[in-house]
Amino acid sequence: MVLAIDIGNTNVVIGCFQQERILFVERVSTNQNATPLELAIWIKTILEIYEIRTAEIEGSIISSVVPSLNHAMRKAVDKIAHCPVITVGPGVKTGLQIAIDNPAQLGSDRVADAVAALHEYRPPIVIIDMGTATTLSVIDANRRHIGGVIAPGVGISLNALTEKTAQLPKISLEPPKKCIGSNTVSCMKSGILYGAAGCIDGLLDRITEELGETPTYVATGGLSESIIPHCRHKIQLDNMLLLKGLQLIYQKNMGGEDA
Repeated sequence: MVLAIDIGNTNVVIGCFQQERILFVERVSTNQNATPLELAIWIKTILEIYEIRTAEIEGSIISSVVPSLNHAMRKAVDKIAHCPVITVGPGVKTGLQIAIDNPAQLGSDRVADAVAALHEYRPPIVIIDMGTATTLSVIDANRRHIGGVIAPGVGISLNALTEKTAQLPKISLEPPKKCIGSNTVSCMKSGILYGAAGCIDGLLDRITEELGETPTYVATGGLSESIIPHCRHKIQLDNMLLLKGLQLIYQKNMGGEDA
């Protein structure tokens, strides 16, 4: 049984897989000041909820876009499981061809997404990951990660809207009944949800035009379920994509699969 952890700017995603089966996926808020003990308590509590004993954990894999938490998280895993830990980064086998100006700049979460997408879907592929930022990663027909787009995330846009205006309230991400709002809250919901969906549709149009062929569109990330249903393109939702990628990378590096 393998523990998989993705440290994001907003959430830490914690999951567990056994061979090909994903046992669970949970999210906790990212706290950059968390100590190894606090992180260990989070992990142990989640494992207990799913009735998984720490002795059953034979290995762990971590991806992170918050470098300040990496050491603390490794120590936390060691406290509860005493198992080998792989951190996705330079020197780790992924099998992914990265054809961008500086491959080291590609976030480990986007690497894991791409590895899983290539395993699950036919290229070319555009991966839409909706987290703190909304990222679009492009994999061409030759299975190479050739670049992408980074845009402000839905949460960032919504926070900026409410924090920088005196009279606009905080709102939830429930969809409005129609696009043309008749009150402040419905107007804001329409702007945020349909605005984000329209942004994704527009970017997909431009990316598809540049590629010269229609790719497979795959969406993942914490906010994808709220936004993607409002897009006009046919986009597959796969919120297990990151965990699947970490599972594949773990297998490549622990001898379960050739790189």
